[in-house]
Amino acid sequence: MAKEKPVKNNRNLLAFEQPLQAVYQKLEQLREIQESGKMDMSAEIKQTEKRIEALRQQLFANLNPIQVVQVARHLMRPTTLDYISLMFTDWVELHGDRNFADDPAMVCGTARLDGRSVVVIGQQKGHSTKENIARNFGTAHPEGYRKALRVMRLAERYGKPIISLVDTPGAYPGIGAEERGQAEAIAKNLREMAELTVPFVSVITGEGGSGGALGIAMGNRVLMLEFSIYSVISPEGCASILFRDAKRANEAAVAMKITAKDMLELGVIEDIIKEPLGGAHNDHQLAARNVKQAIVKHLNPLLPLSHRELIADRYNKFRKLGIFNE
Repeated sequence: MAKEKPVKNNRNLLAFEQPLQAVYQKLEQLREIQESGKMDMSAEIKQTEKRIEALRQQLFANLNPIQVVQVARHLMRPTTLDYISLMFTDWVELHGDRNFADDPAMVCGTARLDGRSVVVIGQQKGHSTKENIARNFGTAHPEGYRKALRVMRLAERYGKPIISLVDTPGAYPGIGAEERGQAEAIAKNLREMAELTVPFVSVITGEGGSGGALGIAMGNRVLMLEFSIYSVISPEGCASILFRDAKRANEAAVAMKITAKDMLELGVIEDIIKEPLGGAHNDHQLAARNVKQAIVKHLNPLLPLSHRELIADRYNKFRKLGIFNE
């Protein structure tokens, strides 16, 4: 399958970014005048660009949880294959679960990270409706999780560290998926990931939705991009269940504590990865560079650990989760 290329400089603005629309229109008009050669508008262009940057900083300084959800779901946000193409070399994709089928919503393969051989696993979304349909919107079937487990076992056999890139609204809930054992596939992954004898770093790059995310995210270290989310259910789903009203998703998002800041405070993750101004979709290369630096930072201390130490490290990480008041 052809490599899906990252999209650059996209101006598909979110609802809360609409104040930028008029400024962008002005910038485009100034550039058209500049290109026509009628007038030198370079000073005005620089001033307008600075205004856009200042306004964007203001808008993104204190996003509420539902706005973070919007950024995490942005259509042009880097996908797993985008990150792979920008962060790794010698990528070789592995297909199929050797049981039923190959799930395009889950990509797995071998690659090199700064010369070190690693295994990479992640859910794959698309940048267009056509791509999302082909990738099932990043919602994997049981065969996707079984493929991921097959590749994780391969990594363990050859002593390769595992990197998982998580971006899914959840596991696919269709009848066929349930008939083929969706719950069993994810539960088995959880059991097997707990006992992996190789270093394992997981990164939530967009949506970390429910067991669909956790099915490949039980790493020794779990990291989140600044505007990603991690939750047991979507805010809309939570609002529909608790309030019988999906329109109260904002209220649900606040109560659920789904942002990277919340996850760090609760001890669910070890680090927050800084995103480019305005979100990762505005600069794929910078976003990938930041993710790569964070992975290397957290992977290197795990490399000298023995098999027993890696298992104990992972066990202790998840065993201590939770804050209780009596």
